[in-house]
Amino acid sequence: QVQLVESGGGSVQPGGSLRLSCAASGYTSSPYCMAWFRQAPEREREGVAMFESTGRTKYTDSVRGRFTVSQDNAKNTLYLQMNSLKPEDTAMYYCAIAPGKACGEYYIPNFTSWGQGTQVTVSS
Repeated sequence: QVQLVESGGGSVQPGGSLRLSCAASGYTSSPYCMAWFRQAPEREREGVAMFESTGRTKYTDSVRGRFTVSQDNAKNTLYLQMNSLKPEDTAMYYCAIAPGKACGEYYIPNFTSWGQGTQVTVSS
């Protein structure tokens, strides 16, 4: 089983930037899909961005053009660069992996390993 540890969250003002990291340990062969999800208080967990083992990426509409997902294979780390942050981006952010699957929909049961989350707060 893959273990995932997120870091990089914090508090920023609207318009600011943060870069989240997700360090992975354990072995997962291709194909796989890694994703960032977020959950705000009293709201359902929602998918934000995906990174497939092929290098293909996918973004939810609300973050497209502001967020960028990438992976450093040498460091076994997934990143989420978040720019032009808005108060509505405030949430706990989680990374997750769906082994053996290409990236399709943000179908939570496909994602079998999750990190503990890192809090992002956007406020003036």
